[in-house]
Order: sequence, then structure tokens, then C-alpha cells
Amino acid sequence: MTDVQSLDRNRLKELFDLRSSYNVAMGGDFQTDPYPVWERLRKQAPVHEGTVHKLTGYPGEAFFQGLPFPDRPHFSAFSFAACDAAFRDEETFASSPTAVDPTGQAAGVESSLISMNGAQHRRYRALVQPSFLPAKSGWWISSWIEETVHLLIDSFVADGRAELNVDFCAAIPILTITGSLGIPVEQALIIREWLSQPAKIVGMLAPIVAARRESPRDDLISVLVQAELPDEDGTTHRLSDVEIYSFAILLLLAGSGTTWKQMGIILTALLQRPEILKAVRADRRLLRATIEEAIRWTPTDPMFSRFVTADIEFFGAHIPKGSVLHLCVAAANRDPERWERPDEFDIHRPLKRSLGFGGGMHICLGMHVARAEMTVGIGALLDRLPNLRLDPDAASPRIIGMYERGATEIPVLFG
Repeated sequence: MTDVQSLDRNRLKELFDLRSSYNVAMGGDFQTDPYPVWERLRKQAPVHEGTVHKLTGYPGEAFFQGLPFPDRPHFSAFSFAACDAAFRDEETFASSPTAVDPTGQAAGVESSLISMNGAQHRRYRALVQPSFLPAKSGWWISSWIEETVHLLIDSFVADGRAELNVDFCAAIPILTITGSLGIPVEQALIIREWLSQPAKIVGMLAPIVAARRESPRDDLISVLVQAELPDEDGTTHRLSDVEIYSFAILLLLAGSGTTWKQMGIILTALLQRPEILKAVRADRRLLRATIEEAIRWTPTDPMFSRFVTADIEFFGAHIPKGSVLHLCVAAANRDPERWERPDEFDIHRPLKRSLGFGGGMHICLGMHVARAEMTVGIGALLDRLPNLRLDPDAASPRIIGMYERGATEIPVLFG
């Protein structure tokens, strides 16, 4: 059984507060609403020269995928059509500037699936995709998500109040993904701290991988050690330890750093709109539409980047080979050419594909797990916390951040 009481709440707050020193490198201290600027830029032109944060008016340097690369020209796309086209053209807009060697000596995100292109990406993705399909959501829910969600609620349900960002949202994804990798709960926050030091994570994963090679279990590491990858010459090989470490590091980075912020955004939107919260509580079928609308309305990762492999005229801009094109999917998700009243949070709008999970061949591998975490988590809150509402005596949550957007504290009362 997961021991959520062993989590250090103060350390959770430090690691999962966008304004902390841990997160400020991605622009976590940016507190201005960027959408009016993005709307103006999109109206002026679909594509602009420059980075998203500089065009938005962020005063400092911010780092994310595709940054900083100071020696390359930078361009940013703000319309749905431009971002969607770039996602679909994997030959011109590559996910990394150089070829990836996943079997090399160093494990890390740069050697993982997210940095691969073309046939290499398709072969590696096909290997792990079955564990992340909607049909496997039940495995994730029953193995890790459901127990974690209810134990977290158990820890504060008698108090009549909670701060949902730290007490709830932050812990669910990190415990889900570490649990799937066989990492005990008392080491989950250490993993979060070590994400920028992959060698330390490898040291923690190595004995787990070795143990699963000897005796597989019903977890993700066991899936990886038993999987066979088809090679270009038609033969197959088992994943090396380095390949498994790189994939695990990618999952830890993505799994612990996105779902908690998106869940906080959804809860903020609902709690600030009591009539919608009441409707979702009464008809749980509306929860799926609520989650999809929030991913469109305010995606937690507002930008993805691609490296330009050839000179191209692209939506009115000449982009030279070697440039970085930043896809501002948050602006694209509010493009009036695709959605009516795009700035409104409307759970009843006709469902259309958004770019909140990216697009093309690199669309988020774990999006169905993320949806399962948010569905189970928010559903359990509505089931177990009657009269859930914002604490009127505390500051109302705000959505902040540049390249990682999420809610500040979410103080609530219930009962």
C-alpha cells in the first residue's frame, strides 16, 4: 500500500510551486496574463521572428525545449493552422537538431523517444505505445492511480479544508509514474529533485532494472525489459539498460511535471465557476468535456519547439535552415478561425481536436494516462468532498507561468 504520509509536504510545495527556484528557469515567476499579447501577435501574422517569451514581454531568460540555442535564428507560430502544419511535417520540422543514439553511454531525455525523428521514432514508440493506449487506462487506474487518489483524500478529508495544489494535485502523477517504475514512495520526491541529474536517477533505477530482468512483475519496467525492438535490418533486440533508463527519465520528467499543473488549472476553472462545478458534480458525464476544454483553454505546456531542416516559406515568413520554430499551442488553441468565443471556458462547446497534448507523430505518449489521473482525481474529490468551494478568506488561485503554466495555491473548504 502507498504510504502518502511519508511525503514531505514542505518539500512538495518547494518542488511543485511554479514560483520556486526549482521552477523559475522555465519562467515560473511570470504572473501576467499572456493571452492578450498572443491574440495581438496572432492577428498581426501567423509567424513572427523571435522566441515566444521575448515576444510576450517576459523580462528575463527562460528555458524550455528548443531554448536557448543563441546561435540559431528563432521564429514563433501563433495560429492553429501554422502550428498544426509544423507538427504534421516531421521532415522539415524535426524534434531535435541532431541524430539520437539511444544505445550510447549517457542516458537522458536527449537520448529518448522525445528527441527521435522519423523511422527511429516510430520503431521506439511502437514498442511502448501499447502500455499507454486508452485500453490500458484500467491497468494504470487499478495499479496506481485509484489507491493514491483516495489515500491522499484520506489524509485531509477530516480537516474540512485543504490546499489542493500541494495536498492533492502535485502528488498524484509523481506517485503514479514512480510506482509504475518500481520506485518506492519515500524516494519519489528525491527523483523529482534529481531530474536535472540523470546519472543519479540511473543509480536508483539500475537495481530495479536488474531485478526485473531476473523476475518480471506487473509494472512498466518489466514491460520494457521484456520488449523486443525491431531494427532497420529486420532483426530485433531487447532494450539495453541505457535505453530503458532514458525512457524512464523521460517518463519521470513528463509524468511528474505536467499532469499536476493541468489538474490544478481544471480545478481552478471549476471552483471559480460554481455553476459549472455544480453541473459536473450532478452529471459526471460532463467531466470528460471539462478536461478537454481546459486542455484547449489553458494547456499547461503552452509551447513546443521544432528544428528547421531546410529553407522554407512558412505562413508568410521565410525561415532559414537551422532555425528553431517555437509552436505556441496555447495561442493556437484560442484561434478564432477554429473556435467560436475561444477565450471562454465552455464545457458545452463542440469537441474539436486541440494542440494541448502537441500533435503529429510526437503527440504526447502519456496523454491517456494523464486523462485517467485527472478523471479519477477530480471525480473522487466530487464524490468525497461535499460542498467543495474556494476558501473565501484566502487568496483566490491564479494561473501563472511562462513555459510551464499552472495554478498558485488552491485553498478550499468542504463539508
